[in-house]
Amino acid sequence: MNSTEIKVAVVGCGYWGKNLVRNLARLEALGMVCDVTEEGRAKARELAPDVPVVADFESVMRSDVAGVVLATPAASHHALARWALGGSKDVFVEKPLALSYGDGAELVKLADRMGRVLMVGHVLEYHPGVVELLRMVNEGELGRIQYIYSNRLSFGKVRREENILWSFAPHDIAVVLRMMGELPFQVAAAGGSYLQPNVADVTVTNLLFNNGVRAHIHVSWLHPFKEQRFVVIGDRRMASFDDVQKQLLLYDQHVDVDRTGRELLAVKRDGERIPYPDAEPLLLECQAFLEAMASRRPALTDGTSGLRVLQVLQAAQRSLITNGEPVVLPEVGVDSLVGVAPS
Repeated sequence: MNSTEIKVAVVGCGYWGKNLVRNLARLEALGMVCDVTEEGRAKARELAPDVPVVADFESVMRSDVAGVVLATPAASHHALARWALGGSKDVFVEKPLALSYGDGAELVKLADRMGRVLMVGHVLEYHPGVVELLRMVNEGELGRIQYIYSNRLSFGKVRREENILWSFAPHDIAVVLRMMGELPFQVAAAGGSYLQPNVADVTVTNLLFNNGVRAHIHVSWLHPFKEQRFVVIGDRRMASFDDVQKQLLLYDQHVDVDRTGRELLAVKRDGERIPYPDAEPLLLECQAFLEAMASRRPALTDGTSGLRVLQVLQAAQRSLITNGEPVVLPEVGVDSLVGVAPS
């Protein structure tokens, strides 16, 4: 099947779902929109007036759409994705894949058994700026990676069904895992719940990898200004991707030893702006789903990729509820996670 002939249904036309509706309509791949609220259905009719709009998921499953795009609350992802996969629909589910590793593993195994595409909405991995940053890292332009940190901070978008760790951190965890090419062996997370009992509003997660690289992920929806910054420190150069300012900077900065061998000297230089294509990441992500459906080949952010992120999220959550006690992950390869219960 050619990707231009594929039709999919978007389930959920709220804060994020409306963007999926807009992009899939632009790609002429939108076959239906489903939303349980009148507000969501009205928005869908405004964005795609020629597309059927329904209020129940059963109508989607009875339709002839080949794929389902889930932009519903995270607590519903597992049940709806399982229903869609079981009904022989390809599935693109917004992050997180599920709210437990076990549920995520069930979806990956079901998709494999049914021969269906399962993709997770880790949209940051499709951002042209992040793609360029990953290229720089993979080609050794920064030298040996020493440290990674990300800040995803803003005010608002407070959730009740998931905490800030599960809401914001999947994007950055996905990029860190892609950059490192492996899971961390240890995860530690700390944070605080200020607005609702037992729902963290701020967390800091630290990942430690076998080669000594550390990654630090700070997320918050109680921050006075918006910041989305991803920084990679190498032993030759440093790079910073700022999604708010829309720029990728490469810093030719490093630390030298003076002639005596006793003093460390910081070599500072201005950052060089690195260009990258001006394309909407979500549009690229939607195209990737349609291409995976047409080719029957896994997307970049396939179910197994989503399961890796769940492995880290679940370890971070366990650490969070034990006041930052480090959690050691099981020693399994990133391609053999399905069916392995995290320790």
